[in-house]
Formats: sequence, C-alpha cells, structure tokens
Amino acid sequence: MHELTAQILFDTLKGRLELRWDSGRNGAMRLLEPPETEPNLRRPSLVGYLNVIHSNRIQIIGAEELRFLDALDPRQRWDTIAKVFSKRPMAILLSNRQLVPTDLRDAANESGTPLWVSTKRGHELVSYLQYHLTRALARRTTTHGVFLEVYSLGVLITGDAGAGKSELALELITRGHRLIADDSPEFVLVEPDVLDGGCPPVLQDCLEVRGLGVLNVREMFGDSAVKRNKYLRLIVHLEAWNQLHEARLDRLQGSASTRLILEVDVPEITVPVAPGRNLAVLVEAAVRNHLLKLKGIDSSMRFIERHAALMAENQGVAPVPVAAP
Repeated sequence: MHELTAQILFDTLKGRLELRWDSGRNGAMRLLEPPETEPNLRRPSLVGYLNVIHSNRIQIIGAEELRFLDALDPRQRWDTIAKVFSKRPMAILLSNRQLVPTDLRDAANESGTPLWVSTKRGHELVSYLQYHLTRALARRTTTHGVFLEVYSLGVLITGDAGAGKSELALELITRGHRLIADDSPEFVLVEPDVLDGGCPPVLQDCLEVRGLGVLNVREMFGDSAVKRNKYLRLIVHLEAWNQLHEARLDRLQGSASTRLILEVDVPEITVPVAPGRNLAVLVEAAVRNHLLKLKGIDSSMRFIERHAALMAENQGVAPVPVAAP
C-alpha cells in the first residue's frame, strides 16, 4: 500500500477536481488509512457525504448538508460539528463552490483538519474519489518479466535471465501486439480476483534488448505499439528445454498450471525454449488456445473424447464420457 497524505492527495487531484485549500493547512501530513486497518469503525468508507452516525475518511459537504446544519440550534450545530471533527477525517470537502461557514473553518484550523472547496458537484466528487482512492491504496507488487497485450489479452512473459524474453517481446511487437511494461511490470489488486498491470513511469515505452540496449518502442513503432495498462490474464513462462522437462511433459495437455500473485491464481503455461523453435508463434497459439478455453472449448479434451469414442466403436461398447481434469 502506498502512503497517502492529505498534501499528496490534494496535489494529485487539485486540477482534476478543481480544489482550493481553504483552511486546516497544518493537517497536510494527515494520513489516509484503508478501512481494514480500523476494525472498530462502523460501516467504514473512504469517502462519502457528511454522516454523524459513522465517519468517512473524506467527508463531502454539499448544499443539503449545510442546510441540515443551518436548521440546528447553535448548541446542536456545534455538537454535530465537534463530533464530525473528533473522528479525525483526513479532509472535509465542500462541493459546488459552497461558502465555508465560519464555525466550520474555525473547527478545521483548531483540529488541524484540511478543509477543501471544489467547484464540482457532490456525486462527481464521490465517484471520482472512490475510484482514485481504491487504486491508490490497493495492494500491489512488482514482478520480473515483460508484460504485453496479445490478441487483447494481458500476457506476462517470465523466465530466467537470458531466456529470450525481450527478444520474444520485440518479435511480438513487430507482429502487431503491444508492449505494456518491460523488466518490472507493476500489478495492482483492483478487485478480489483482478490484477491490473502497468509500467513504472521511468520505464515507460522502453524495452531492453541484449546487444541493442534500450529501445523506445513508441518512437520506433508508433503509438499503437504500446498500451498503458491491462488486466493480467495469462503467464507464459520460458524454460530451457532438457530431457527432464521432456520426460514430465504432458503431450496432450501441455505444461499448464497456475501462479499465485497477490492471492490471485493466474493461469500459467510453460513453453520449452530450444534452438529453432518460433517462440512468437507458440505464444500466439497459446493465447489463442487460452481464449478458446475461456469460451469452454478445450481442444485436448475434445481429442480425448474423440479417441475414446473411436476405441469404443472398435470394441463394440458405448463410449464413456471423459470428465475434464
């Protein structure tokens, strides 16, 4: 999880959400923590409208909330404001150019709570902040390999140093597929079973090929040769061909397994590397076959069923359906 302070969040979103820092500037280093670190918080939420029953980490105050406060008598109003600030929200955010009440500004300065004003409407602020904060605070990891989009599928190519990952990626790019990240793609857990992969800014558009150095793929092949991010759906692992590998290789099913990344099982196919093998064609075939399996079409199982039916026909008995492994 990345550390997220009020100052970082404000600097990141002030242009997009048209933010102005009104008061509470001494709370610039206040941290935003994900809800799971606060087990005693009832119905925790990172962002939401003002609610005195449970606290949001970023409180949105719009016209309805200000009317609610204005309808209270002075003592109730101050008690309500004090209760909201006692929960130590990361920030108070007034929507739609609302004028900041004096007592709200005083409470923000006294408690060191950032108080921002935006020109955007409340529902726009909630929607965008929820999306941004979910990604900013999501679990993430960096994996060694080359991440590409092949036939619209996010494919991570892994293997030992010198296995030919970059050369394979370069060949796939020349065949019309797109580079996302070389060497150190970063994956973010955006959903319980979805990993979104992207490239660190310093490596954007770059591919290192031994003997050629660092190549700028965008400059060489055009904007269509790179992509910003993609969901990870398949791992292709390159492994040197040897007799041990050949002995344990399933000739019908291939070498298929799964790899655990951030507690998500990602399908993995191991491709033996040997002189004369066209790895780019093999990767394209692996991706096409994986897409067929996602549609419920398993070529190897169909072959096994066809073979079983032929044997049963020759022996004069009814074929027995073959269950998928």
